[in-house]
Amino acid sequence: MTILKCIAVDDEPLALKLVETFIHQTPFLELIGSCDNGVEAMSVIREKQPDLVFLDINMPNLTGMELARLLQDQSGPLPKIVFTTAYNHYAIEGYRVNAVDYLLKPFSYEEFLRASNKVLQIHEEGKNGFQNIAADDEFIFLKVEYQWVRISLKDICYIESLKDYVKVHLEDSPKSLLSLISLKALEEKLPSSKFMRVHRSFIVALDKISAISKNSIFIDKIEITVGEQYKEAFKIMVDKWLK
Repeated sequence: MTILKCIAVDDEPLALKLVETFIHQTPFLELIGSCDNGVEAMSVIREKQPDLVFLDINMPNLTGMELARLLQDQSGPLPKIVFTTAYNHYAIEGYRVNAVDYLLKPFSYEEFLRASNKVLQIHEEGKNGFQNIAADDEFIFLKVEYQWVRISLKDICYIESLKDYVKVHLEDSPKSLLSLISLKALEEKLPSSKFMRVHRSFIVALDKISAISKNSIFIDKIEITVGEQYKEAFKIMVDKWLK
């Protein structure tokens, strides 16, 4: 059985204890470090090279978000990050540092396990030679008909859900690609710094957006409505763009 080495980071003792307890309850997780501040966590992560870090965002001196950005600048393998915080307005920032998931306090063991399983799935795919995202985030492989097709991320305009399939619309190509995978599963494999889910049926490439309105995104002449549950994250992103 695959075991993921984990580090828990939180400046609140009770919150830190809860994450430690949840890790001990989960058969495929192993706690190898526990820190109550970001500075110590940076040192422990460099020394022990965990597979997964459960990282609080609001900490003094070095916040979890700042620590995640620093880790991205380091060479070598990066741990997967699951953020834990009491404030939901950090969600869009978590996307930008490629966090796998985001747990809003107080969270249940069921929510914790769901996030952990997501990390395990990504880890298993990489170990078995089916790493969907390249180290430099330049391409993905998708199964199209009877072969695995390499798709450059820079060529993707938007992705549309068609029940159990997704349709990948490519730049400068009249033909889209149809793959047997759910939109949610594909969303988890795409770098969140480059792609955003804006509707239950659509993911868009951020650098392909040509115009925005209050409730819609335009990619050239294609208009995609922003779904109700995605409007808050979309608004945060737009506000940052317009500053």
